[in-house]
Amino acid sequence: MPESPTDPNAPRAPYMRVRDALAADIAAGTYAPGSPIPSEAELCERFGVARETARRTVRVLRERGLIRTEWGRGSFVAAPAGGDEHQGE
Repeated sequence: MPESPTDPNAPRAPYMRVRDALAADIAAGTYAPGSPIPSEAELCERFGVARETARRTVRVLRERGLIRTEWGRGSFVAAPAGGDEHQGE
């Protein structure tokens, strides 16, 4: 019987595991709006994934509006819609 895409036991791409973990950390407030997320190298070490997997994770989170990337500085948690992440800076 083929696996269903909604089957929680179906194999998942490694970036999905990293994406879901970071998204959960953001939702839980582990990383507040405006705060940096771990670097690609840190994601590789923490999750045991390849650099391209870390890059894909960051790209997907950016496309979903959860983070923003400042080239040369890193990636940061995006402010909630209508929020201002630079308050008090």
